Amino acid sequence: MLSTIVLFASSRRHGNTGQVVDRIATELAIEVVDLSAVRMSPFDYGYANRADDFEPLMDRVLAHEQIVFASPVYWYSAPPPMKIFLDRINDFLTLPELRAKGRRLRGKRAYVVTTSGNNEVSPAFIYMFKETFGYLGMHYRGVLHLNCDGGDVPGAADREIDDFISLLRNAE
Repeated sequence: MLSTIVLFASSRRHGNTGQVVDRIATELAIEVVDLSAVRMSPFDYGYANRADDFEPLMDRVLAHEQIVFASPVYWYSAPPPMKIFLDRINDFLTLPELRAKGRRLRGKRAYVVTTSGNNEVSPAFIYMFKETFGYLGMHYRGVLHLNCDGGDVPGAADREIDDFISLLRNAE
């Protein structure tokens, strides 16, 4: 299996998305980074935030071939820590000393894991990820979306989760 890391953001670490991510991570023995626990400042055009934990986190992320972006849908978008992470990638595109590292995102496989109260993932939510991946030269490989309208990950989701695990495990 290709090396894989999960970037997770949610206001509830052990909520529905967290439970799904933990199952995937346990099955595949992969690292989960809770972005809410990482000291990351919002993007700053003056780059006054470089002493936070973002650059070391990006070094960890760049060591993997597959990146899973996991978050629930919050008002058709991702939670703030995920958005901050995505915005901060700009540091690796614009700062001359980080550009070579930023280019290493090209060719990486990107996946999305999300939950919401709907049967289908919000087009606005997934569009943000797909467009970001395309801009960065990453290969969007798929989404696992589960409807948790009843309050919990439905038991019927086992098959979908297992299929997603197989997708990650068998990627080439």
